[in-house]
Amino acid sequence: MLDLEKYGVTMWEEDKIISFRQKLLAWYDENKRDLPWRRSKKPYHIWVSEIMLQQTRVDTVIPYYERFLDWFPTVENLANAPEERLLKAWEGLGYYSRVRNMQTAAQQIMSEFEGKFPSTYAGISSLKGIGPYTAGAISSIAFNLPQPAVDGNVMRVLARLFEVNHDIGNPSNRKIFQAMMEVLIDPDRPGDFNQALMDLGSDIEAPVNPRPEESPVKDFSAAYQHGTMDRYPIKAPKKKPIPIYLKALVVQNSQGKFLLEKNESEKLLAGFWHFPLIEVDEFSDQTQDLDLFNQVAEPILERGPSPQESFEQDYDLEVDWQDLRFEEVKHVFSHRKWHIQIIAGQVTKTQEYVDREVLWLSPEEFINYPLAKPQQKIWQAYLKRSH
Repeated sequence: MLDLEKYGVTMWEEDKIISFRQKLLAWYDENKRDLPWRRSKKPYHIWVSEIMLQQTRVDTVIPYYERFLDWFPTVENLANAPEERLLKAWEGLGYYSRVRNMQTAAQQIMSEFEGKFPSTYAGISSLKGIGPYTAGAISSIAFNLPQPAVDGNVMRVLARLFEVNHDIGNPSNRKIFQAMMEVLIDPDRPGDFNQALMDLGSDIEAPVNPRPEESPVKDFSAAYQHGTMDRYPIKAPKKKPIPIYLKALVVQNSQGKFLLEKNESEKLLAGFWHFPLIEVDEFSDQTQDLDLFNQVAEPILERGPSPQESFEQDYDLEVDWQDLRFEEVKHVFSHRKWHIQIIAGQVTKTQEYVDREVLWLSPEEFINYPLAKPQQKIWQAYLKRSH
């Protein structure tokens, strides 16, 4: 057991802890949100919801959750799902390694647990993509095990309750909050206790515009009592995402179909279909790009091939490039920010490909292929300008 005193945290006496649990759970019983996954005690349903809720807002998750369970109603369905169907189910949610890990974990359940969801904390923790938070949430909610589920919301509430002088964004400090929760958690209603703290942290004790005077546990909060709410939780500012500059080549053939390519790399957005993308160091003026490209006499060696020339060479196509300006598309990943300029064209000579996975698709067919959020944004920007 971690010695919390060493970290400057003094826990309450037992009678105060019992009183805290009662206050918090009474508030939760009155105010808990009616969410689809709270109507189920099935570990599979709770697991799906918890993975989706990582990095994603509740209102965004609800339709995804319902569709996912419709498409993959059992662990076995998920274990055997084709990759494109799996990515289509997750399309737009981002952080796609989450769903790949889920499928690996479903396959583990089939092979190592005879198709039955493990019912111990150790068994749940052994599954791919399940860390201490998710293991705690499933253990407590589905199996009533007194295991803490410590996420950012919970750490925020605890930091204010006890004036914890440790950065909640530093992963090495998570053990402090985990140890605090092991003392506080209600042994009879651990799942409700964890969810009550999450609800409190995501609303009344939210990171932006908190309403601490409405908190059911304000009398227990050292930060509220001492007027230090603005200081807690301690969290260092996030690093700015690295800018990445890309040209998206949106080209159409004589049948009105567009060229899309499958990302077969192991990197970001693997398995998704996308308009061809070319990374550049920075953006020059688009008009200048097109002018240079149309000046055949311009010596290529002096400036290197333009994105259009690279594209035509790599894909062995001839394209009549359109002199159209499109709105720049921006998309933020956790550590990167994509800046995308669209270049559109009409293909005058096409060919069949053997060395790369490429398709000519009509817009009506897009629905059958997984397209990540940046590609959806590219398509919307293209439609807005070209119609």
